[in-house]
Amino acid sequence: MDSDLISAPEPTSGMRGVAQAVFSPLTRAAIFLVATIKSGPDDLATTRSFCGDLAALIRAVEFRDIEAGLSCVMGFGSEAWDRLFGLPRPANLHVFREIRAGRRHAVSTPGDLLFHIRAKRMDLCFELATQIMARIGDAVSPVDEVHGFRYFDDRDLIGFVDGTENPRGEAAMGAVLINEEDAAFAGGSYVIVQKYLHDVAGWNSLSTEEQERIIGRTKLSDIELDDSIKPTSAHNALTTIVEDGKEIKILRDNMPFGRAGSGEFGTYFIGYSRSPRTIEQMLENMFVGRPPGNYDRLLDFSRAVTGNLFFVPSATFLEGVTEEPASTAQIAAMRMAVEPTPSTTRENDGSLGIGSLKGDIPHE
Repeated sequence: MDSDLISAPEPTSGMRGVAQAVFSPLTRAAIFLVATIKSGPDDLATTRSFCGDLAALIRAVEFRDIEAGLSCVMGFGSEAWDRLFGLPRPANLHVFREIRAGRRHAVSTPGDLLFHIRAKRMDLCFELATQIMARIGDAVSPVDEVHGFRYFDDRDLIGFVDGTENPRGEAAMGAVLINEEDAAFAGGSYVIVQKYLHDVAGWNSLSTEEQERIIGRTKLSDIELDDSIKPTSAHNALTTIVEDGKEIKILRDNMPFGRAGSGEFGTYFIGYSRSPRTIEQMLENMFVGRPPGNYDRLLDFSRAVTGNLFFVPSATFLEGVTEEPASTAQIAAMRMAVEPTPSTTRENDGSLGIGSLKGDIPHE
């Protein structure tokens, strides 16, 4: 088995999948590439054909430096899944739901395909992205490409350590990989991505103590503030999701990016989870507030400019894809089965309408 693959938990049905490289260790460099698929039938066939070839392409580029930890995760948006694969469909896949609350806006932007490329060296990331586009470039239109880097001791550009609370080992697998709740897609995951741009000058005008109260951790030592002094609007308070007394974790691999000459300073958020509802609840808490109005003050200095939800099928699924696309009848049936208004904005009641998380993620 390749080192960048991990076996999924075996569901009760006896099915077994091999996950994509969702659990790759943190790296020094990353490329996040989002594209839409063009409308022609040849474009769909090209994309489907590429799915089974991705693993071999990764191995070919990886061989230039085996120790550099090159990996790539491929995800599919809701509409792309319909066009490419038909039925069955991942149970919780839908278009990213935008959120509007006052001046805060979690936007929903176009995106059919996500490539999350990671390595210790940017040149390997760049080479793999180049080879991917050489294969499918005529069939897709890139809509966003971000080159991320590790900043000092795993800090973001606002100076705080990012990803401290990531689960590890078996806990990470339980938080991220689908199991018996959607057995046809065991070994898969959901991933939400957002590109945030920061008002660094405004942020740096705050005192360190003010910044720490917004984030909920100390800046130098990365220690969580005591609940007695931490505001309920702190970033890490609002992004903590608890059900039945147990915190529901996600796996983040956020990366800083920027262009100093253009005054662009940002963080690319990427979060993998077993159900998208976990991250959706986090975003609702941040943008709307918990309770409504008690929002994440970090959003006074950070603005989301993209937003996408993708499904990451298992590597086993990708290797079994053929060139034959979904039929028109399959697509029509699927569209009748999914919600009629996948992009939802709730300005008045502070709710995304996603309900409780109970029942969506079985707890071990």
